[in-house]
Amino acid sequence: MTSGCAKPISAPARWADAMAEPAMQQEAPRNLLEVHDLHGWYGESHILHGMSFALAEGQVTTLVGRNGVGRTTTLRAIMGILPRRKGSITFSGRELIGLSSDRIARAGIAYCPEERGIFASLDVEENLMLPPVVREGGMSVEEIYTLFPNLKERRRSQGTRLSGGEQQMLAIGRILRTGANLLLLDEPTEGLAPVIVEQIGHAIDILKQRGFTILLVEQNIHFVAALGDRHYLVDHGSVVGAVTRAQLGEDPEILGRHLAI
Repeated sequence: MTSGCAKPISAPARWADAMAEPAMQQEAPRNLLEVHDLHGWYGESHILHGMSFALAEGQVTTLVGRNGVGRTTTLRAIMGILPRRKGSITFSGRELIGLSSDRIARAGIAYCPEERGIFASLDVEENLMLPPVVREGGMSVEEIYTLFPNLKERRRSQGTRLSGGEQQMLAIGRILRTGANLLLLDEPTEGLAPVIVEQIGHAIDILKQRGFTILLVEQNIHFVAALGDRHYLVDHGSVVGAVTRAQLGEDPEILGRHLAI
């Protein structure tokens, strides 16, 4: 696992060690979500092998790793749409294991899947209005249009007429109405042109400034490096290390080396 790395990344002895922050003068933000010893299966296939990490409130946290190591499965497990899971997932101190996906959504978590799920026969505004508002504090349609001006220009266009970038903006915008304060984003830049990737990154930065907590699964290392406050390194269904923004500043190649292992 560590060949080719100047600074090997050792697996944490305890799950809490992966969440430890360097001593800082200011008080660290509280953990909004904590995942401990999470296991998950698709049928007989055991995909997650003790995933443990935490999300600090108001920060962007990323799960970094190669395809097939369990990052998307982790998002599905948090959202309650994985067929079988065990362990602990607490959100604002509330245990989510055992809850249905609709109850998890009403608690304040929203999931934007990689496949986006845009309804082709509906126009942009109809797609935006589909998800129910589950909590107070969601963004209005006009606020979403301010965040993604492209959507306002295409508000009467059907889903089939949108570009890939516009569909991704719509998929993210759609979950912002719900009132969720934790956003799970799965590969939001995959296959998109650089100019659209930049717009998506700018939108995520604005959402962070507005107080949203974001868990991001993304293969674009440059994208996550610019946005993430903490990066969890995932391999074979478990967290094998953690990198803070400060550590990444000292060693910008550490995430790329992990993916190359």
